[in-house]
Amino acid sequence: MTVSAALPAPAALVADIGGTNTRIALAHGVTVDESTVRRFRNADQTGLEEIIRTFLHDLGQPDVGAACVALAGPVSGETGRMTNLDWEISTDLLKRAAGAPKAALLNDLQAQGHALAHLDAAKCPVLFAGSGAQESCSKLVAGVGTGFNIAPVHPTAAGMEVLASETGHTDLPVADEASLSLSRHLTARHGHAALEEVLSGRGLECTYAWAASEAGSDQRLTAAEIMTAAKDGSDPRATRTVELFCATLGRACSNLALTCLPYGGIYFTGGVARAAAPFLESHGFYAAFLDKGRFSDFLRQFPLHVIEDDYAALTGCASFLAEA
Repeated sequence: MTVSAALPAPAALVADIGGTNTRIALAHGVTVDESTVRRFRNADQTGLEEIIRTFLHDLGQPDVGAACVALAGPVSGETGRMTNLDWEISTDLLKRAAGAPKAALLNDLQAQGHALAHLDAAKCPVLFAGSGAQESCSKLVAGVGTGFNIAPVHPTAAGMEVLASETGHTDLPVADEASLSLSRHLTARHGHAALEEVLSGRGLECTYAWAASEAGSDQRLTAAEIMTAAKDGSDPRATRTVELFCATLGRACSNLALTCLPYGGIYFTGGVARAAAPFLESHGFYAAFLDKGRFSDFLRQFPLHVIEDDYAALTGCASFLAEA
């Protein structure tokens, strides 16, 4: 009797859509096949469907059993809309483009949350060790990049429950004269002083513009230029900008820590978070994080990490499908 070899299980298609680029890959179980990862510049594409079809064509039309996409924007039911890109994405679009019988959409921070249990510890270095760290407890992912957002991560008997939010659009914390002046500046410019208007790449640029205007200057710098000038000490306004950024992030995260109680840790992700990580301790983040009066010692319990895995959102999409 001839025994037929078992057919390989269909792959999962996973994608991470940012405001500028889309990363897409195949995954098997919770493991992303890094040899399949491709990056597409969104401005060169008509939409996600074109990206998926091109990707699958280039790989020889592999069999896809499910698809999951992480997108930088709110997801409601079976539809998601990008915040900084004029794309609307649905599960029907994913099924049609990938030829998959099932599909799912996640907010990008939700995907990062689903990835936490599967990331190499070496790619999540500790920034501040927490005195009460408990790996099995709830965690919090905070994304600082093109925008700002968070996702609480709660372990349950059925797997990880990762909650979506739009926290970047909540109010900027005001704790001193500088943050009050910055808040007024942002309100006059945008109609609302939101966290994201400070805690993001464009937020750094807005804060620098405010610092320059305070000094009677109209000088402008890009986020990268601000970080460079703060590092080499060549521009006091850049140093002040980074100090305000770090203090604002510290105050915001302490409020979130008291709200979510992430004994499993707070995990920063995003390009701006990585760039800012070396400045956090020296430029006031931890002092602001602990500035809660009699609750200062309580806040010392929560460890803080930075995610340095470029494919974390893809891993999170794969994990979500594997647990579904």
